[in-house]
Amino acid sequence: MIIRKALYSDLDNVLFVERAAFGSDEEANLVRDLLGDDSAKPIVSLLAFQENRAVGHILFTKARLESKALLSISILAPLAVVPDAQKQGIGGELIEYGLQVLLESGVDLVFVLGHPKYYPRYGFKPAGNLEFDAPYPIPDKNADAWMVRALRPEVIGTFSGKVICADKMNNPKYLRE
Repeated sequence: MIIRKALYSDLDNVLFVERAAFGSDEEANLVRDLLGDDSAKPIVSLLAFQENRAVGHILFTKARLESKALLSISILAPLAVVPDAQKQGIGGELIEYGLQVLLESGVDLVFVLGHPKYYPRYGFKPAGNLEFDAPYPIPDKNADAWMVRALRPEVIGTFSGKVICADKMNNPKYLRE
């Protein structure tokens, strides 16, 4: 498997992976919108290939704290793997590769709204418990799905507040588990 940064010329592959993984156009449309959203930049968009076939995609977009703290923050959304390539570790490799790219670029915190049994494998912890509020209220039953990974550990406990996402993601329909 090869993982690399997605290029503009890869847009069809990116959208194919998103549609195949989620079975609809919603996430593909979100990704397309985010790629053109200046408030989402800098963006890290990665594609995974098996034998020249795109099988996975991950997108990280810029976010910030409402308090305007001087931190570099990203949101992971979405992570997609085509159905016939799932359960092969591709999603995990995309996450790890993406987190390394973000670390090297100086990102402090990465947030995700995702499955609370999956993302902790990659160092994510419930963000609400660490005083980081989601952009929109999350029902109590899904509170552990709002998670954060500190790429600089000293940031946790020093900063807190509500996370503000990119303009195109700033819709409660995108923040559901």
